[in-house]
Amino acid sequence: MKTIGVLYGMEESFPPALVDRINAMGVGDVRAEHLKVGGVEMAAPARYAVIIDRISHDIPFYRSYMKNAVLGGTEVINDPFWWSADDKFFNYALADRLGVAVPRTVLLPHKSHPPGTTERSMRNLEFPLPWDRIFGYVGFPAFLKPHDGGGWKNVYKVNSPEELFAAYDQTGTLCMTLQAAVEFQEYFRCYVVNREKVHIMRYDPGQPHALRYVPGNPPPEQALGLRMERDALKLCQALGYDLNTVEFAVQDGIPCAIDFMNPAPDAGLESVGASNFRWIVEEVAEMAVQRALEGPRRPSYHWSRYLEDGK
Repeated sequence: MKTIGVLYGMEESFPPALVDRINAMGVGDVRAEHLKVGGVEMAAPARYAVIIDRISHDIPFYRSYMKNAVLGGTEVINDPFWWSADDKFFNYALADRLGVAVPRTVLLPHKSHPPGTTERSMRNLEFPLPWDRIFGYVGFPAFLKPHDGGGWKNVYKVNSPEELFAAYDQTGTLCMTLQAAVEFQEYFRCYVVNREKVHIMRYDPGQPHALRYVPGNPPPEQALGLRMERDALKLCQALGYDLNTVEFAVQDGIPCAIDFMNPAPDAGLESVGASNFRWIVEEVAEMAVQRALEGPRRPSYHWSRYLEDGK
């Protein structure tokens, strides 16, 4: 028996629908279940051929279990080793190197000392920061947001240096980025599954969460849709994510990649809507079954091969 385990937290609709869909497919000896784990013996193989991981980024116990499972031959979607190391500032820099349009972005040091550190820990830090150069590069309006956050938490739109400093003072020990705002005419969120399939959804980030996915996808302009599909695949292939969402803000016909570190993307029926929900359940189920049948693959890190030498 090849068992697919689904690990999740507060989600209500996607995990049971995924388990039910995999089991309804009736493929060979492949079955899915809601993952259960307690005390974990070191180096002990997990009993799962594949794990769909939706929550270990928030629970250190689960994250360590995922890594131990990979060591024992389990295929984990998404790779817990890379996801643990990834951050959004690196993603922006990589996207720029890959030729994907991204807003100008600057990494800022922590406003307050991280726990267990003092000003002596920061002796290599340039101070004061070259704010005039930073503002000249990024411009206003801009977004101040965590370098590895998600869910629109601790995000501030700032229109001047004064607003930036006031927001920055509230960020405490978070590491932040300052990113040029895109005055977009259209906005899209794209599911990417198995680094080969893309589903484009219209999205309005200014609406309440339950209303952000709006009817009307895909985009009316074929060239725009093809470019977003190409760029979304390029990013996920380079980063090695098998399940992700990539967000594009479209200004004057150019899709700028805004957010593409979402390896446990929103898939709730109550937010994404019935049509999008059916698509993501079906495609993730097919991917998981395929991986269970193929057997484990040795994890690798994908991004470096996509960079041209000397660029």
